Amino acid sequence: MGRTITEKVLRAHLGDGKYEAGEEIGIIIDQCLTQDSTGTMAWLEFEALGLDEVKTELAVSYCDHTSLSFKGESTDDHYFLQTIASHFGAIYSKPGNGVCHQVHYERFGIPGKTLLGADSHTPTCGCLGMIAIGAGGMDVAVAMGGGYFYLTVPEVLGVKLTGRLNWGSSAKDVILTILKQISVKGGLGKVLEYHGDGVRGLSVPERATIANMGAETGATTSIFPSDEVTREFLRGQRRESDWRELRADEDAEYDDILEISLDDITPQVAMPGMPDNVYPVEEVAGTPIDQVFIGSCTNGGYADIRKAALILEGRRVDPSIELIVSPGSRQVLQMLIRDGSVERLIKAGARVIDPGCNACIGIGFVPGHGHLSLRTVNRNWPGRGGSKFAKIALSGVELAAASAIRGEIADPRELDEVKVGHIDYIVDDLLLLRPEGKKVTIRRSPNIAPLKRQTPLPDKLEGEVLIKLGDGISTDDILPAGPSTQHLRSNLPEIAKFVFAYIDDGFYARAREKGGGFIAGGENYGQGSSREHAALAPFELGIKAVFAKSFARIHHDNLVNVGIIPFVCDTDEINQGDHLSIDVSDLKGDLRVNINGKKEVPVTHNLSDRDIAIVKAGGLLAYTRERSGG
Repeated sequence: MGRTITEKVLRAHLGDGKYEAGEEIGIIIDQCLTQDSTGTMAWLEFEALGLDEVKTELAVSYCDHTSLSFKGESTDDHYFLQTIASHFGAIYSKPGNGVCHQVHYERFGIPGKTLLGADSHTPTCGCLGMIAIGAGGMDVAVAMGGGYFYLTVPEVLGVKLTGRLNWGSSAKDVILTILKQISVKGGLGKVLEYHGDGVRGLSVPERATIANMGAETGATTSIFPSDEVTREFLRGQRRESDWRELRADEDAEYDDILEISLDDITPQVAMPGMPDNVYPVEEVAGTPIDQVFIGSCTNGGYADIRKAALILEGRRVDPSIELIVSPGSRQVLQMLIRDGSVERLIKAGARVIDPGCNACIGIGFVPGHGHLSLRTVNRNWPGRGGSKFAKIALSGVELAAASAIRGEIADPRELDEVKVGHIDYIVDDLLLLRPEGKKVTIRRSPNIAPLKRQTPLPDKLEGEVLIKLGDGISTDDILPAGPSTQHLRSNLPEIAKFVFAYIDDGFYARAREKGGGFIAGGENYGQGSSREHAALAPFELGIKAVFAKSFARIHHDNLVNVGIIPFVCDTDEINQGDHLSIDVSDLKGDLRVNINGKKEVPVTHNLSDRDIAIVKAGGLLAYTRERSGG
């Protein structure tokens, strides 16, 4: 039987375990990336391992989330990241150079390689035929130190694309259609592998859009073939020597198949709440909007923003709203300046801003109370844009540009088609700093707090349920992004004050008063970003375990890495204020949690033998030090 691309790349990087369905394997990581929201902790964790230098082929430290340095603590973090990366042998991407995912596939991604990134949208580089996986900072720190990354052998969902996209429909509509069909949980434990004749008609940036937002299905990653389209893109980036052909065998068998006819794709909008709350534009057209944001790692490429500029040429943004445009990288910005797109956008009334994450995570351009912001980003949970009182809808660039003209959600097919034509890339790595080694002194500010030591797991856990939550709790719910927390990513004692701030602003005080305790959740607890702080901050507050009906992959692993046990049970039986006790001396045995000394509920978990050893040690850093004799 032939092999899928997924199996080929994973088998080529197998370092530990057997490649069999359901088995845990450790894979060799070729490249790592961090960014300034997660990177400060990842580098502190790497430093705690006591190694002399980065061991992977490549590591890049990006500054994109707090690149505007709206507070001095963020500037301090940037100098810390620049110097620690240089000290240990990583490249540093300066603020203003662009969003990590966009820059990485432009300048560093290589077909057939593995990439582990401290950001959940790392799968973007699957557009080049990479196995690119988002993970918590501790996993990335261990990988940078030469350790394996562990995962269960994934199922492979073959997404067969046929036909070609019509005008008005975009790659964003493809992934929104997939989300509508399989939901935000449909990709759990799977790799989405794209194949079929329709793939040839998608450019690398279009593939990047699809791979990027595949993270919203809960998938481990997404991957495309490396073909002549890939080769042409890498040639444009002056990196053709990095190209290799990579495709599934003709007789490869997928665990399941999802067929998508690109001819039938129409413009879609994910309305507020969840990325899978998707409607055809016909059903939501005419809905008033207050803001449009075009850009981000999902739709920040040159062709996307060029299309927006051409749509807006000779027209104006509706005066009742504002339009913000944020290119994905400095390369893209320079190209848009060269071809006159920036001037077109500004003449139409748009605000063109510095490359970076910006509005996507609530850094600037936070929508007002009850406002609806239409964005080309990848997430639209309450609070994602910086305010729990605002609403976010998601769409492709063509639809967003058409809506900016109308001041309401509009169908781009009502406008004349625009074409981008041949793309001549500008290659300028001025803001990519090469490492200088040990001669560089690491700069630390008072805001960079030391990590709390991980201690071994006791035989019994006891405490109070500090909060009871429903289904679909995201990492933004657990620890909000945005201006209130973004500058505190290197200070766990301070950022811990914001745990569940949008849901229950009394949680922090309660956790401190009780000396820690437990969290109870519902289905898909911890969905969304790789935000390790959503586990680290509860760890800082003394949370011992989370009880939920199911967990999102990355957050589950992050909880394990900090020594918090993710228990699976029927949490309908557990309420806030209940006193729980559970014997954890044998995590392979029959587990039951006692509630208020009156009743017991069966408890399970999805911990591997290695996971059990990690939580027994107190967390991944303690486990790694223990194994290395440190």
